[in-house]
Amino acid sequence: MDATLTGSVELVEDIEIRLLLEALYVRYHYDFRNYAMASVKRRLRQARDQMGFVTISALQERVLHDETMLPRLLGYLTVQVSEMFRDPSYFLAIREQVVPHLRTYPSLKIWIAGCSGGEELYSFVILFREEGLEDRTIFYATDINQDALQIAETGVYDLDRIKLFTENHRKSGGKSSLSDYYKTGYGHAAFDKTLRRHVVFSDHSLVTDAVFGEMNVISCRNVMIYFDRPLQDRAIGLFKDSLMRKGFLGLGAKESLRFSSHANGFSDFVREEKIYQRTSL
Repeated sequence: MDATLTGSVELVEDIEIRLLLEALYVRYHYDFRNYAMASVKRRLRQARDQMGFVTISALQERVLHDETMLPRLLGYLTVQVSEMFRDPSYFLAIREQVVPHLRTYPSLKIWIAGCSGGEELYSFVILFREEGLEDRTIFYATDINQDALQIAETGVYDLDRIKLFTENHRKSGGKSSLSDYYKTGYGHAAFDKTLRRHVVFSDHSLVTDAVFGEMNVISCRNVMIYFDRPLQDRAIGLFKDSLMRKGFLGLGAKESLRFSSHANGFSDFVREEKIYQRTSL
């Protein structure tokens, strides 16, 4: 294929992608228009090929006229890769440096934004139970992917993932055995339903939705790396407005407040773990 034809094909594909993203927003109110385009393009190509369509336009036509196709497409566009106590040093910093501050409050609100299948949520609940804070805490677990939220609500994971979860829990300063919190059977581990007694699961988009409460801690890790710069800035502004004064924000290892217009609303708390504290600004 010569360079001219290749360029023409890529141009058409770019147009198809923009039209599909606009269609998803208008038809279903899911807004991926300001996600990092390289990532979106890669995922839509994968969706097109694995779902058996010749073009992205053909995929768009089907999604617009068949609502049952939407969850399948969202599975490609939203990242659902996580693990319990992922980056154990982050949770160790929460345990050793953030929790002492949280003990001074009679009640707590924790928001796990972009909770995926619930791995980070259960990590926080277990940590708070071990630190004696669970009963005074409400945990808000949100995501735009309904299928992911359903997995989070069941708390059931493949048994072959538990070895890694257990090692992460140990490295995070766990004060018990992770096996105390789940039962196994048929190749799966089902986490104790009591871990969900203070959890509110909700559909929430960092792209289009607004503040819904005043939080003590917001943890949103490895979500904003898929946003473009303006959308990252919007999300950080949302977090700032959702945190109480001296509340804490945790981001992913590759994420930062550095270029945000809201950066002056935060101070570094544990810099190496990307944990920030809300200031009075």
